[in-house]
Amino acid sequence: MKISFGKLLLLFILVPFIELFILLRIADMTSALTTFGIIIVTGVVGAYFAKQQGRKVLQAINRDIESGRVPTNSMVDGLCVLAGGIMLLTPGVLTDLLGFSLVLPLTRPLFSAWLKIKFSGMVTRGNVNIYTTGDFYNQSNTVDNQQLNSDDDIVIIDDDNEPENK
Repeated sequence: MKISFGKLLLLFILVPFIELFILLRIADMTSALTTFGIIIVTGVVGAYFAKQQGRKVLQAINRDIESGRVPTNSMVDGLCVLAGGIMLLTPGVLTDLLGFSLVLPLTRPLFSAWLKIKFSGMVTRGNVNIYTTGDFYNQSNTVDNQQLNSDDDIVIIDDDNEPENK
């Protein structure tokens, strides 16, 4: 999924413009103080929900690791909660709606399923490369004669599928 600079520029100009238009319409229909209150309340409530759900996701990750499972679902949920929390701290009605839908456990599975499909497609196409730091790991760090990744390995997700010149 390659996003061009022009599309990003359009996104960063168009979304704030739409958000500002909606907020000004709300201010016209109610008052500026009410609109300001909505922005503050959604930010505070959103931060609370993001913190609460973030803790639950971290607990799920810890449970998975302690039971010997790879926490893939929990990691994708964590990515959704992080993105949703950022959206909720951004003033605006549309970003708040998207943020709440990413943070709340009722709607988050829709986004998680979509992300898993995207990540799976990237792996299938070979757009995910894992580079290790060298062959200085000892044999206890291998499983079935395959070297395990360590904390200092580099994982690069490359949508262009082109080798990087170094």
